[in-house]
Amino acid sequence: MPETGKWQVRWQSAQRSGRAATRAAVRAAQSAVDAARQAWEATPRHTRQTWRLTAVSAATGLAVALAAVAAAGPWDSGQRTAERAQAGSMDGASGEHHAADPGRAPSAPPVLPALGDAAPGSAGRGAAPVPTDAGLADALSPLLKDPALGPLRTASVLDVAAGREVFGEGQGKAATPASTVKLATAVAALSALGPDHRIDTTVVMGGKNRIVLVGGGDPTLTARAPRHGAEEQPANLRTLADATARALKKRHTTKVGLGYDTGAYTGPVLHPIGPNENIAPVTALMADEGRLDDSDHGTAPRSTDPARDAARTFAGLLHERGITVDGGPAGAKAPEKADRIATVRSLPLSALVERMLTYSDNDIAEALARQTALALRQPPGFAGAGKAVRTALARQHLPLSGAVFEDGSGLDRDDKVTAALLSHLLLQASSPDRPALRPVVTGLPVAAFTGTLSNRYRGESAGAGAVRAKTGTLTGVNTLAGTVVDADGRLLVFSFMTTGTTDPQGAQNALDKLASAVANCGCR
Repeated sequence: MPETGKWQVRWQSAQRSGRAATRAAVRAAQSAVDAARQAWEATPRHTRQTWRLTAVSAATGLAVALAAVAAAGPWDSGQRTAERAQAGSMDGASGEHHAADPGRAPSAPPVLPALGDAAPGSAGRGAAPVPTDAGLADALSPLLKDPALGPLRTASVLDVAAGREVFGEGQGKAATPASTVKLATAVAALSALGPDHRIDTTVVMGGKNRIVLVGGGDPTLTARAPRHGAEEQPANLRTLADATARALKKRHTTKVGLGYDTGAYTGPVLHPIGPNENIAPVTALMADEGRLDDSDHGTAPRSTDPARDAARTFAGLLHERGITVDGGPAGAKAPEKADRIATVRSLPLSALVERMLTYSDNDIAEALARQTALALRQPPGFAGAGKAVRTALARQHLPLSGAVFEDGSGLDRDDKVTAALLSHLLLQASSPDRPALRPVVTGLPVAAFTGTLSNRYRGESAGAGAVRAKTGTLTGVNTLAGTVVDADGRLLVFSFMTTGTTDPQGAQNALDKLASAVANCGCR
């Protein structure tokens, strides 16, 4: 007891000292704040704007560093939390002309007002100053004259809080979008299916001592060992083999025939561009996107028959678990109302959308377009998927004049959209009233840090960390569409498109300068 009493006296004394120190610190901080406020008010507006941008850049760098330390895996309940590897690495970007990415990049967390929220200390949502049409025109029109851009160059910038266009040039002209068409695929899939939708891969009984592996179209199904530390794992053929072996042994069956069913999708499996390292044959059953190396995104050599290869892998996994597959796997049709003995489910659609946009993943894009077709009762092939995407967007009252959807990934040059459509897709996804579409925004690459923007904006300090955007690149085609908070704290969405370019790097830099100009603008 005496020791306890001494400890209490010391603790009370320490508390009194701490409170006194805190009061002194608060008084000193208040004095500093008052002095800073007086200095701020006496400073010219353009100098204040420079200070503001410097503070934003510093906060962004600190936030990204903290994100890299705290990274715990690629997904968390459909929202990408962060990915472990170095931030500056370049993404492989399926379907776009980028170098291979040796690792994953962490996400930059929000360092400015949340989407649709007011700036700190403001009177309400959207209370940050609104950029004027003339102010944005002064900032952007000269940059749109950059000779590195092609003869067709269009732009659209919208103010999210007001829901109106604050800058436009040729915004109603349809142009080839390249991979920015994935924004349309994402909005259509989320609208038709919801962010929590999951895709099943199943095993059913196909008769006496025969089973059928049924593909549901999960583009992220894997046969690899689970990734260490990831909070959520994609559906795994190993897990499916575990459950299948258990179910068969309960039936006292250790030898079966194996069929595989890809009937969930219809039409040609090859994309119109033909065999290509940017995309595997589009089939309802594949493992690891038919990749023949150990990559998980970017370009890679692909299997010519991903469904057959996945079934063969599954047969090997069953053998390891004490189940013998009699003969080789063969294509089959699962019986109607078949007895389902094992199932694995994909990550939620929200996570698939995020990964598709971050890495410009063509395989996921084509799968989500077909899932949209299934939801809207259209044939789940290229033609039906394109019609379903258009129907889903029409139900959202989006501006579809001139729009053509020949595929879900943007690899097809016959795709056509307007800058106005791209910016309105982002407007809806940024709206607090459309939470189901939020993965479209959270999946956007972050300038200079993640995905297909990881190696861009290195010389654009105003845009680095502040611009979040989907890229689009084909030969002669460059597009960029995303979100940015301007220098006054106003959330804007933008889209810039150009066709007929002859200098890919110059066109890319010109688009980056346009987005950085929006970030740098307090255009009033």
